[in-house]
Parts: sequence; C-alpha cells; structure tokens
Amino acid sequence: MITNPTPQRALRGHMPRRPTPRAATTGEHHAQLASRLTPRDRWLARMLHEHRVFTSQQIVELCYPSKRAANHRLLDLFRWRFVDRFQPFVSTGAAPMHYVLDIAGAVALAYEDGLDPKRLGYRHEDAMGIAHSLRLAHTVGVNGFFTSLVARSQRSASGQLTTWWSELRCTRLFGDMVRPDAYGRWCEDDTEIEFFLEFDFGTEDLGKLGSKLYGYEKLATATGISTPVLVWLPTSRRETNARKALSDVLNQLNHPTLLPVATSAADRPGENDPATARWLPISATEPRRVRLSELARRWPRTAVQPSSTEFPPRQVTADIAAPNPLPPPASPFGR
Repeated sequence: MITNPTPQRALRGHMPRRPTPRAATTGEHHAQLASRLTPRDRWLARMLHEHRVFTSQQIVELCYPSKRAANHRLLDLFRWRFVDRFQPFVSTGAAPMHYVLDIAGAVALAYEDGLDPKRLGYRHEDAMGIAHSLRLAHTVGVNGFFTSLVARSQRSASGQLTTWWSELRCTRLFGDMVRPDAYGRWCEDDTEIEFFLEFDFGTEDLGKLGSKLYGYEKLATATGISTPVLVWLPTSRRETNARKALSDVLNQLNHPTLLPVATSAADRPGENDPATARWLPISATEPRRVRLSELARRWPRTAVQPSSTEFPPRQVTADIAAPNPLPPPASPFGR
C-alpha cells in the first residue's frame, strides 16, 4: 500500500527560527545581538546601507578569507535578521545569493550612530524591492567594480581604495548637475586619483552616454574641481563606438581640458581588475593603455577658477557617513 511519505523537510535537524519583524526591533533582541556582532559585521551593515546589495562572492572579496567562512557567518546574520537575502532567477544555472540589510541590522546601525531608527529612512520592503528592480544587474555591476579594488587593496600593499561613494550619495551631493554611478579615490605608488564612474551595460544610447559630459563640465566649472570620468563598457566593440561619441561631445565643450575621460572594456584580455593597465584616455596622443594610478600623472590637477553660484553643488549631509571601503581586522575567532 502506497502512503504519503514523510516530507524531506521533516527529516532535517532543527533550525532556529528567524525573529519576526516585530521581534527584530525589540530591546531584548538587540541586547542579544550586542554580544554577537563583530566589528566586521557592523561594517558590513554600513556597506549594505550605502551600496544596497552585494552578491555572496562580492562579500567574500570585501571582508572574508574564503567563501566557506563567509557562508557560515552570513547564515548567522540571516537568522538574526541582520541581513536578508534573495536569489534572482536566471535562465541557465543558478544565480549567486544576493544580500541586503535587514531590520535588526538597520536598527543596530542607527543606534550605533546615536540616531532614531526612523530617521535612517530604512524600510525592509524597499531594501528587498531591489530584487525586482530593473537596475539590479547594473547596481551589482557597479559594486563589483569596487569590490575588486577592495580585494586588491587587501592583498597588495601598493594600492588602496580610500573612498567609495554610492550613486545615491553622489545624487544627493551633485544631482543638480550630474548623477554618476559612483565616486572613488585610489592611491598607489605615492599618487592619488579621484574619479567618477560611468558603468555602461550596453543598453544605453551612446548619444545619451556622451551627453552626460555636459553635466560633468558644469560641475567642474561650478566647483573648481576637475574630476576624471572613467567609463567602463561591456565589450571592446562598444568601447570603440563609445569613444567616438565621447570625443564628439568633448570637442563641443567650452572647457574640454577640465574633463579628463578614459575608457575600458570588460572583455579585454587578462584579469578584470580596474587597477591594471586597461585604461585608454580619450585625449591620448599615443594608443597605450595605462594603469589606474598612471592616469593621475597623465592628468595633473588643473587650477580651475570656480564659476558663479549659478550651479552650486547641493551640500546635503547624510545622517550616516560614508563607510571606509576597507574592512576592520577580523576578530580573533575569524568571524
């Protein structure tokens, strides 16, 4: 006689339940977390608040020695509602797990900075909503650009990422004129270069991509700061076409020398490391690709007289300061 077998889930060992949303905001739950969270856990919460979402591999690049170590700790943080996770659908294979900040993580972050959690502007629905966003792949791509620089900073003493601002922070500061995908600052060999990143996925019209340079020129003349723009493209073929569109716009600018621009393509041979010799300046007199740090020598800072206050950047200070892109040392227990 055939009967319904015992479900497989009933054969598993006991797994601790995740706290409910209400329980995750109670003083009792936070008191329990206070003794469990490491400095690296708290730093990860700040990074997720700033940059919205990381894949499991990106989190490994950020702050863990191995994927196994990351998975063990992330499972604990997930059970405590410190982080939440989802797995997007892909037509072939399996997508990596994606992590966002959860309720307990946001509350802990707010109290750590002496803020009322309501002032943080965090909503769990919004955090998880990126799972359905048409910009998910773009956000993950931008974050992957920088997590590779973070990983390089930790394995090499010659270079270090010292600043990494998200698109949202850049929009709050410069949104009247331009909305870069990110802002970064890289130091290597006693040179420092700061840059805006335009991460192109090949879906945007090249005319629209080129037109963004008008806003960057406006920002440079308004602030008196000449900041390079790095354009990361998916293929070498698109890079060739994009360079023509960007060159055409640069030739139309009133002050093209205030706007250094360089491009690179993801399908170029070698490791996809933004710090390596893969950048080709638009105004290059010789077709030689250079390292990220070399761009600083190619583009010495130009003295710029700020324009009138017609286009001043918006000075909006976020409640939570931008986190250090490099993690704190791991705890003695490796967590």
